[in-house]
Parts: sequence; structure tokens; C-alpha cells
Amino acid sequence: MRLTDGPSARLRAATLSLVFLAACGGGGPSEQPERPLPNAPDRAVVVQGAVLGAGDVLEVRVYQEEGLTGVFRIDTDGTFQYPLIGQVKGADQTPAQLATEIMRRLKASYLRNPQVTVFVKESRSKKVFVLGEVHRPGTFAYEDNMSIVQALTLAGGFKSLADKNRTVLTRVIDGTEKKYILPVEKIGSGHEANVLLQPGDIIFVPESWL
Repeated sequence: MRLTDGPSARLRAATLSLVFLAACGGGGPSEQPERPLPNAPDRAVVVQGAVLGAGDVLEVRVYQEEGLTGVFRIDTDGTFQYPLIGQVKGADQTPAQLATEIMRRLKASYLRNPQVTVFVKESRSKKVFVLGEVHRPGTFAYEDNMSIVQALTLAGGFKSLADKNRTVLTRVIDGTEKKYILPVEKIGSGHEANVLLQPGDIIFVPESWL
């Protein structure tokens, strides 16, 4: 089973496609999984709570201040220009942390009690997300030819209650979000082919039912 970078990222392995079909209720009885697809986190919630990076497009809103409300893109140096306060570092902060920083700087010199919110409009920075039953869940910088085993290693590996062979990979393909169940323990032991990741992939390790 192998996912590749580029246009062929749909899926090379027919086995993985069948796992996806079964998880979504498609195919015949022989394709049905023993248990339903684990309840992976919502993609929008994951992206909104993740650290930002170069290329991400943000909408900053300041209550009752139209001149301070707008859409901004984080530059390659991790910063963007914001009205009144100038250069702001956006990279390596969550939207909530960035909102707090903008609010602090506006309050210091310009507004009495600014109410600031930051929303991710487009997540374009190269990162992957590893969540669930791992020791260090979070956001990790994507690297060329990055595999699912590599990402899980960066996240500290599995916890004792992890359902290792029902790891869920969430990926957007041609604008459609798809989810796949991957037997990562078998991949790690060499019994299944490794899976290459793409920027924006979400890996969720559920808790075992046993």
C-alpha cells in the first residue's frame, strides 16, 4: 500500500482503496471492516488549532474596526504586515496566540479594548498533523518523501492503548476529503509497504477497543 506525491496521490494500492470503500460503506460484504471507521477529528477544527506557517492565508477581524479587518498571507520569513502595528510574526503560533499578540500590540498604543479573532482561510504551509494515541501529538513540518512511520516517530510513537493497525489518514484529493484505515504496525514491521504523506495530511491514532 503506497500513497505517492503528485497527481497519482489518489492511491496506487488497490488494497488501500478497498479499505476506504469499506469504511464508507461501499463494496460487497467481504469488504466490510470488522469495526466502523474510528471517529477522527474534524479537519476544520484541526487546521484552526494548528500552528501557522509561511503561505497560510489568514482573516483577521477586529470588532467594530473595519480598517483593521482583512485577509493576510504569511510571507516566507514567517511574518506579515498589519495596519498600525507593522510587521507581525505569524509562523509558529496558533490562530488564538496570534490574535492575542495583535490585541496586545493594538491595545498598547491604539485601541482601548480591541477584540481580535484570527481564522485560517487557506492552509498552504507544508505541514502534517499527528493526533490521538501518540506521545507528542501536534503539527510537524512536512519533508519531501515523508512517510507515515516517520511522522509517527516525530510524534513520539504509539501510546500503550493505541489501535496501531487502525490508524486513520485524512487527505484532501481533488477537493474532496477522504479517510483511509492504515495498518501502521504491519507497515513498521515491514509486512506492508510504507505510505508517503502529502502536506496537509492528518494522521489520527484511535484508542484500542481491547
